Amino acid sequence: MTIHKEGRSLLFWMLVILTGVNFAMHQLLPGQDTVLNLILLASIIIYLLVLQFFRNPAIPLPDDESLVYAPADGKVVVIEEAQEDEVLKERRKQISIFMSPVNVHVNRSPISGIVDYFVYHPGKYMVAWHPKASYENERTTMVIKHAKSDVKLLVRQIAGAVARRIKYYVKEGDPLVQGGEFGFIKFGSRVDVFVPLDAEILVKIDDVTKGGITPLARLK
Repeated sequence: MTIHKEGRSLLFWMLVILTGVNFAMHQLLPGQDTVLNLILLASIIIYLLVLQFFRNPAIPLPDDESLVYAPADGKVVVIEEAQEDEVLKERRKQISIFMSPVNVHVNRSPISGIVDYFVYHPGKYMVAWHPKASYENERTTMVIKHAKSDVKLLVRQIAGAVARRIKYYVKEGDPLVQGGEFGFIKFGSRVDVFVPLDAEILVKIDDVTKGGITPLARLK
């Protein structure tokens, strides 16, 4: 388990600030041990909560070209047939994973392949489950061309009401390894995967997923 690079600066300055606050309280409230201990306890809890947002567990990279793996830790909240009009212009099966603040926030590639399309869209910050969030919230849209076939997969990072910072580390033409990191959404939100209609769905609503570990679908 390591700390993700997106959180290192924040965690450093939080440690400095909280240490300063506790030092100042000891100077202002000498002898008030109960109050000082409560402030210290609150500082530790706040720091640990933020720390867990940025944990980055090591995982064994999967290697199964027939499977589509979860791009994120979270819970499956949508499995439905949908029209994808931004890029693919066709009907697809959509699988959506909601990332809560307690989940690991690293986003991982569902398949190995080449980034065929990538666009970042600034936008609103509605709650992630709102129907309009998919096309009005801050988001990225990425299409991955399968390494061993002509299959294309669309993956969309979507910010929410709490998560207001999407990070991505890829551009068009970049190679991706199945299970490899391609982005990060600070404090959670949602990731959508659009698979072909003939793909076999391997999860159901409310299933808990692990990024790069849980298979979502099997490609034909």
